[in-house]
Amino acid sequence: MNYENILIEQENNIAILTINRPSKLNALNIDTINDLHKAIKTLGKNKEIQVILITGSGEKAFVAGADISEFAHFTIAEGAQLASEGQEKLFDLIENLKTPVIAAINGFALGGGLELAMSCHFRVASDNAKMGLPEVSLGVIPGYGGTQRLPQLIGKGRAMELIMTASMIDAETAKNYGLVNHVVPQAELLDFTKGIAQKIMKNSPFAIGRAIKAINANYKDGKNGFETEIKNFGKCFGTADFKEGTTAFLEKRKANFTGK
Repeated sequence: MNYENILIEQENNIAILTINRPSKLNALNIDTINDLHKAIKTLGKNKEIQVILITGSGEKAFVAGADISEFAHFTIAEGAQLASEGQEKLFDLIENLKTPVIAAINGFALGGGLELAMSCHFRVASDNAKMGLPEVSLGVIPGYGGTQRLPQLIGKGRAMELIMTASMIDAETAKNYGLVNHVVPQAELLDFTKGIAQKIMKNSPFAIGRAIKAINANYKDGKNGFETEIKNFGKCFGTADFKEGTTAFLEKRKANFTGK
């Protein structure tokens, strides 16, 4: 499938999805969100793809924000619809995907760009990256999950300050806050992130998908994370991966998982 605003490479069961609007610093417009939606749904169904990496083209930006020109004249109803559709199509889709999704933040991740990175299962940043949610400086608030995911990741007080001041933080501060897991030189970003992906791929795809579901349950209203964990723990016992993993352990050999 061809996309207008994104590029996809496949390498050793890893899909590298690059947002490719360098003249706009990879800003998220509606077409790009639609491209990402279609690509991630397709990759999520592809059994050969075990990890998805999301990054931005060029050396300046991961995603420098949303494309403000698209919604500057929206009504109240249109604004609410924009947020609702975007969250459902892309951000919630990524968060709940059974395939691990890692954000490789290669520069500015602002507004919708940081919200995209936060919807991924975790984040790695290059040392030149800058992150923030500057929406209140435009008279609006984060609308793609930023007011919910940022406090979950860095705590309520820090999230309040970052959002209310519309400030940017550098990569090391983001790491200290727990917003990103690792900071590496930009030239090493993709290789380093692929290295993490390769570690993930040594393990059971079925179990990883269930772990994602159980972890996410703790952050959803009306969900009991412990009950979700118990249920999904039990489901693992009925899989070929569980039989292979335990047998390989007892036989002192490496497991050969199939995701079944």
